[in-house]
Amino acid sequence: MDYDVIFIGSGHATWHAAVPLKQAGKNVAIMEEDTVAGTCTNYGCDAKILLDGPFELSEQLKQYRGKGVNDSVKIDWSQLMAYKHDIIDPLSVQMTGLFAQMGIDLIMGHAALTDGHTVVVNDKSYTADAIVLGTGERPAKLPIDGAEFLHDSREFLDLEAMPARITFIGAGIISLEFAAMAAALGSDVHIVEYGQRALAAFNKDHVDQLVTKLTAAGVTFHFGEGLASVAQVGDHFQAVTDSGLTIDTDYVLGATGRVPNVENLGLEAVGIAYNRHGIEVDDHLRTSVTSVYASGDVIDKKIARLTPTATFESNYIAGQILGSPAPIDYPVIPAVVFTMPRLAQVGVTVAQAEADTATYHVQDIAYGQRLAFQYKNELDADLKAVFDQDNYLVGAEIIGNDAPDLINLLTLIINGHMSANDLGKQVFAFPSSSVGIIDLLQLALHRD
Repeated sequence: MDYDVIFIGSGHATWHAAVPLKQAGKNVAIMEEDTVAGTCTNYGCDAKILLDGPFELSEQLKQYRGKGVNDSVKIDWSQLMAYKHDIIDPLSVQMTGLFAQMGIDLIMGHAALTDGHTVVVNDKSYTADAIVLGTGERPAKLPIDGAEFLHDSREFLDLEAMPARITFIGAGIISLEFAAMAAALGSDVHIVEYGQRALAAFNKDHVDQLVTKLTAAGVTFHFGEGLASVAQVGDHFQAVTDSGLTIDTDYVLGATGRVPNVENLGLEAVGIAYNRHGIEVDDHLRTSVTSVYASGDVIDKKIARLTPTATFESNYIAGQILGSPAPIDYPVIPAVVFTMPRLAQVGVTVAQAEADTATYHVQDIAYGQRLAFQYKNELDADLKAVFDQDNYLVGAEIIGNDAPDLINLLTLIINGHMSANDLGKQVFAFPSSSVGIIDLLQLALHRD
């Protein structure tokens, strides 16, 4: 064999396995047809959170209105975008250098399997004992007239100037995160959603609160509307819904989901099972050809398709190749929407708890009011904590600017099956914001 392991794709779903395998003495190659380091690093999560930073700070300043602070902040999108390029663009080069420094072969081009141990790139064959497919997903395209005028998230994150009028198709995470920034810059923002609510996977009360805030910021929501067509009219576009609603706009972003990159990989020829949700794997992340693994967003799975999930799976596959016999065991995985304010959730949801009151109960902790100065006067910040009948924390749903850090803390408590006594054995920094949440949780948590 030419290699011990070949990875197809160079994002978090693969390189987190490639590095420790190389450190363990394995001969490793990574194959990539696009940008080295994948979607999240180059035109996804990293770029988005970088651009989001000034908007988050501006939002926090607004909470001090009337308390001695002038909250007037002007954000220059073009300068911010230049900063993004300064920081994000070199990352793929840095990762390429890391691979070279470690002795991981990087082979550029489209890769396809010819059997369970052979991959062809640029008409050259490479063999390996094990192959890992980490090809990720891409934005779904609506089959409508004028589909060629629809942009995707990758293009939005490279916009040199924010359009004066922008229309988002779909009311999911991408649309709401981008809409929050566009509205803050003064754009006329519309969101067209086929369903009757936004962010269907998140707490309805918190989503309604977010939608109300975005509406007040100038975002117009159109629920129960499917996009029928997009047409260019002079120097702008018209988005037309199934009901005949017409929206004049300068930019249309399609955010109606993502589809796995399973085409042209040779899966059919090799006999690897897949469906429209992705590649089918067993509880060891092996495909139907046992020498071939799959990792990350390309997998058909119920677990959330998130960068940390892909990293977890990548690390797991490294362990498998190095001899671990254990099946994969996912912890609870948090999810965050980086709007203003943020939404976050982990574990058992409030909806699940309310449907099974014999097993779970919910406590609403209005921490924004109870811990006002610690949370920078964000009075409407809220935590809904889900407990089992022994009063162990099993789930949480949060709205608030500090939700991303708080959900990580709560994830540790859930995965660690921590009691009030366990927390009481720790000494936390004070007066930090999170210590107040810990104090409030200890009142409700199980005591030994």
